[in-house]
Formats: sequence, structure tokens, C-alpha cells
Amino acid sequence: MRTPAGKECRYYYEDFHRGRDVQECRLEKLNPNSERWQPGDCSKCPVPDILLANADPDMILTLTIKRGFLGLNRRVEVVATSAIDGSLIADPYVGQLKDNPALDIFRKALENDDD
Repeated sequence: MRTPAGKECRYYYEDFHRGRDVQECRLEKLNPNSERWQPGDCSKCPVPDILLANADPDMILTLTIKRGFLGLNRRVEVVATSAIDGSLIADPYVGQLKDNPALDIFRKALENDDD
């Protein structure tokens, strides 16, 4: 669904049909340590870009919204973990590098091309 910031995100939900007024981030609801979500948080959220760059089904995203200094600014932090072994993923845009025979062939072809 399209967020208030104009990006596609599978965790954003809105319903304005027949007088309803529902806007929510379903990823934020999974984290009890996060501040309550506001529609303005979507403009600072990296989750739509991460989902666009990486479609790893084994990646679990954890969203935390924190207050800034004196409660004026809000920060959106995302942590990516692996669903297989629970390890942290250093760069969620790239994901967890897995051993894949097809990728090994591609890497060897790139190495041979440089020669």
C-alpha cells in the first residue's frame, strides 16, 4: 500500500472506506519498545527502500521509533535479523550473503573478465 510519504510498503495499512479512519504501521506494532507511530514517520522510514532493494524472505525487520532531544525530533531505526539463525544482518539493503552455486559461477566469471 502507498504510504503518506508516497512509497510502497507492505507494512503500512490505511482504511478510509465508509467513514473509517484507520492508518497504521503494522511493523511498529510488533515492537512494544517503540513510540506510537505517526503518519509523518513514513517520510523518514527506510523500510520501503529496504524492501525494494532486498526481497529476502528470511529477513526479519524490527522498527523502533525513538524520541529525539527534548522530545522534539523523532528517529526511525530499523534492525534486520535472519529468521534462520537469528544473527544480525549488517546491511539490510544487501541482506545476508548465502552460499549459492549460481552466485559462485557469476563471481568466477567476473574475476575472469578482469584478466
